[in-house]
Formats: sequence, C-alpha cells, structure tokens
Amino acid sequence: MSDHKILLVGLVCVDIVNVCQQFPEEDTDTGVLYQEWKRGGNAANNATILSLLGVSCEFLGTIANSYEKEFLLEDFSKYNIDISNCIFYDNHSTPLSIARRGKENAVAIQQMLEKIADHNQKNNASNQILTSIELEKAVPEFSILMNLSDYVIVGKDYSQYHGYSSMEEAIMGFGPKCRPGSALICTWGAQGAMCRHGDGTTHKSPAVPPNKLLDTLGAGDTFTADAITLMVVALTTHKGCSVLQKTNYIGGS
Repeated sequence: MSDHKILLVGLVCVDIVNVCQQFPEEDTDTGVLYQEWKRGGNAANNATILSLLGVSCEFLGTIANSYEKEFLLEDFSKYNIDISNCIFYDNHSTPLSIARRGKENAVAIQQMLEKIADHNQKNNASNQILTSIELEKAVPEFSILMNLSDYVIVGKDYSQYHGYSSMEEAIMGFGPKCRPGSALICTWGAQGAMCRHGDGTTHKSPAVPPNKLLDTLGAGDTFTADAITLMVVALTTHKGCSVLQKTNYIGGS
C-alpha cells in the first residue's frame, strides 16, 4: 500500500452493543437477543479500518488498567495495530460513555497541531508530516482547529450546528476558514459527500446504498479511514470521494 505509517490520536473505549428483535419502545421491557463488546472510539475505529485496508498504523491514546484492558489489547493485536506508545493509567476505568470537555480538548489539539506546523517549517518536504482532523460533533470550541490541518473532514451534525442545511452550504461556508491549499470534505449521511480541493474546485459524490444494511455503527469512522487511505496512496480527493462511497459499506467497524 505505502511505506508511510499513519498515527491516529484520540479515544479508545468499550461499546456495549445489545441486539434486539426491534428497536425498543420507550418505557418498555425488551428482550436482548445477544450482547457484544466492541472496541470503540473514533481514532481506534479508524485504525481498525486502516489495518484492514493494508495501511500500517499506530493508535496513540490513554488506556486504563481496568478489567476491560485485556479485551482492548487483544483486539488491537488482532488487527495488528501498534499501541506501543500508549499511556496506561492505574486506578482508572475504561470509558463506556464520554463527558466532553470541548474547550480543554480543543486547546490541547491546537497546541499539538501548531507543534507539527513548526516541525514542518524546519524540515524539507520528505520529512514533513501531513495532518487530518475530523470535526464531527457540535462542539463550538473545535472551530479554532479548522485552519491547522492539511485535510479537514466535517460531519453533518457539526455543519448543521453552524447553520448549514446542506453539504454544499457547508463547503462554501467552511472553505474560507481552512488553511490555503488544504482539502475540505463534508459528509452528509445518505446524501453522500462533497469535497473542496486545494485549488478551490469542488466535487460531489452521492452515497451508494448497500444491498443489505446490517449495522451503521462505525460508518462515519469507516469513511474517515477510507479517506486517509486514499490520501496515503496519493489519489486526488476528486477520485477519493467516489471511491469512498463505494467502500464505506464493508461493514461496521
């Protein structure tokens, strides 16, 4: 695939998935057919898909030394994902739900991206680091990150929070806020995705409905990982968006 190695920085958690015959109605008791544990977190899911696509990758994050640890380590190992630089914490629990602290997270990510930009300025092209960032949830503090990355992926929820009612509006509105020469990709669920290339031109690709929908868990993370893969193999974002819509339904991550 490529000699490049991709570093995914972010969260790993445990998703507890309960499978029922049908979606439970409110205030009713519903029997569960079976229950599964899934390794979750956007960055951790991205790493899984990258590994399945043959891209060498590493996950960097924090892992608690709680009883879920062995499950997480075995699952990372199953997909040949490097976690050698993760930090392990005693007396903490693996997250099952996340309380967002947007401002603090945004400032920390901003500092990291600024350090990468400083590194790139001091090194030649062969030693520079390309960065991508996904802005998915409606967290207003993350707006400060938009002009700090080479590739920016914005989700439907984030776009609607900022007042945009379509991917076209989001591309037009967010475009001037991105770093000059960067690529901007906007996903819009069943309607597909749209990208703005570094030269300002745009391309829209409709979603390709799957023959059979099994599960949408991890679909957005699959799209992001596919996008990163196409960047690694140096395809254009024009071709990339078309390919992404066809590969995004390989299954829940």
